[in-house]
Amino acid sequence: MARYVLARIVLLVPVLIGVSLVTFSLIRLVPGDPVAVVLGSETQATPQQVAAIRAAFGLDEPAPLQYVHWLGRVLSGDLGTSFRTGRSLSQELALRLPVTLELSMLAAVLGIVPALLAGTLSALRRNSPTDYVVAVGTLAGLSFPNFLLATLLVLLFSVVLRWLPPIGYVELRVDPIGNLRTMLLPAVCLALPFAGVMMRITRSSVLEVLGQDYVRAARSKGLRHGTVLRRHVLRNAAIPVITVAGLSLARLLGGAVIVETIFGLPGIGRYVFDAISTRDYPVVQGVTLVVAVAFVLVSLLIDVLYAVVDPRLRTSH
Repeated sequence: MARYVLARIVLLVPVLIGVSLVTFSLIRLVPGDPVAVVLGSETQATPQQVAAIRAAFGLDEPAPLQYVHWLGRVLSGDLGTSFRTGRSLSQELALRLPVTLELSMLAAVLGIVPALLAGTLSALRRNSPTDYVVAVGTLAGLSFPNFLLATLLVLLFSVVLRWLPPIGYVELRVDPIGNLRTMLLPAVCLALPFAGVMMRITRSSVLEVLGQDYVRAARSKGLRHGTVLRRHVLRNAAIPVITVAGLSLARLLGGAVIVETIFGLPGIGRYVFDAISTRDYPVVQGVTLVVAVAFVLVSLLIDVLYAVVDPRLRTSH
């Protein structure tokens, strides 16, 4: 088991290096000069002043050298400093990352639990009214993009019913109820597409396992339906469900960019959106790298869960 996990960790290292290199290169293709954004359109700076600012930011160096210096600072624990605010990226993430994590975890709970139950029930009652209702719900969840879904949710629950605030954020430690009220609509906005994917893959996976010979053999031995479902069906149907759930959870961090911007949440999604608009290279690079690390850690967790669910994977390494 230890060798299996170690092999997966080694494979993740080049992935992170590749992500850092691609991010570093792509942000520099965005039109505009970060120095001009920092100075502002009304500031009359001399060429000497502009050159001094570029040197202070390290932008006067060749791009490969900039990448090496940045990567060296990251490996030492320094994610950089924002061009726009002058604040340490580590300090900003410490303030904003809990908001995004709370949003992602709430969306995961709202998406996974109902989706697993609905997908399993749909498979067990194939071609029944329940199956058709779940199919419609799956299509609805997959059809609406986040920005449209956010608009509809705000229109219904904030404008028409006036149950929840349309925008803003309340810290959890200050007012837990107020925090839930401000986080519920964004979380539902992220959870519905996630739940649609989970319901579809759960239904397909359970249906596939129900048709296997070992399930029919277990039933022919007189085992109870619940025992067959628990020991033979759900366990063997879990691997594709774990894959989709893990990767979708990691994608929630990326989807938070749009949702946090729409609902005015001070998370890392809105932070990186503002950074792209202002060509704040260190922020975009640092946040993207943090999200990539979270993504690969989730991938590692998925691999470990594979080995737990299917012992054949442990013995093959």
